[in-house]
Amino acid sequence: MACSRAMVALMGLVLAALLFPAALSSRRPDQLISMTTDGQYHSTRPVVTIADGLTADYHDVSCPDLQGIVRTAVVEALQGDITIAADLLRMFFHDCFPQGCDASILLLGTPWSEMRMPPNLSLDIRRKVAFLMEDIRAKVHEACGPTVSCADIMALATHDAVIASGGKPYHVPLGRLDSFEPAPLRFVEELPPPTFSIGQLIAAFKSRSLDEKDLVVLSGAHTIGKAHCATFSDRFPNSDSDDFVRRLQDNCTADVNRRQDLDVTTPEKFDNKYYINLKQGKGVLTSDVQLLLNETTRGYVNDFADNEWWFWNQFGSSMSKMGMLQGPQGNVGRIRQQCY
Repeated sequence: MACSRAMVALMGLVLAALLFPAALSSRRPDQLISMTTDGQYHSTRPVVTIADGLTADYHDVSCPDLQGIVRTAVVEALQGDITIAADLLRMFFHDCFPQGCDASILLLGTPWSEMRMPPNLSLDIRRKVAFLMEDIRAKVHEACGPTVSCADIMALATHDAVIASGGKPYHVPLGRLDSFEPAPLRFVEELPPPTFSIGQLIAAFKSRSLDEKDLVVLSGAHTIGKAHCATFSDRFPNSDSDDFVRRLQDNCTADVNRRQDLDVTTPEKFDNKYYINLKQGKGVLTSDVQLLLNETTRGYVNDFADNEWWFWNQFGSSMSKMGMLQGPQGNVGRIRQQCY
């Protein structure tokens, strides 16, 4: 009965979205968060809030094989290319932060695609991840019909990529709908760049209902993955006083297209070495090393460096929290028949 009511409510939302898309997607232009020339965030309302009604068992009746289908596809993909794990994590964050987790970042076929916007131009993995999501969607919809959104599939795939890389399982809230269109540029531009100061990072995360602990925990995703030299070249002017930065600069000078491991110790394993590296002065991005410049965030860095289990526990909590973000339009949209 509960499942029937949920399906009726879902169909009602989809029908309303189809009939009145303008009403559902309208946004007041005076309700924005923006970063002004003083480098601070100023808000008149939260662009992104925590959604209600998402549950881990949302698809248990309508698609009982969902998690198995997703897990199998992700494991097979990682066997062919281990870097997909970090790609999924980054894509998930870049999807959720602007206007909630709605798979809008996967909409590649429009001139105003989020992937064409400046904060995402370095996401050179966009098509690889989009194709994987579409492959999984096709398998899920073949098995269960069009009952699962691309947004839910991406959340589950990211979870499974973390586990396959050495992380631990965590609660994945499900029941999202897919966006009709990409997020507006003004929202995408609020993604925190790797050059942000600690004050700017904290303000950016708080604008998305995420606190200092979430900032430090989610930064721990840098325990896997790579970064282009351009994303940390702002550190090079200080290389004379920092041996590690000098080595980074030398590597980039030798090959400007080189990509640097964000975790210089265990770059393909999801563990707490990222935090240990930070304490040893081996953080790669400015946003990484900035975590040590605030008493609260530095405390979390020390905690996670000392206790890997605590990091895994809190990472799952923060990922679940981020996975429940929604934009001002709420959880409205559709279940797309194609993810990109």
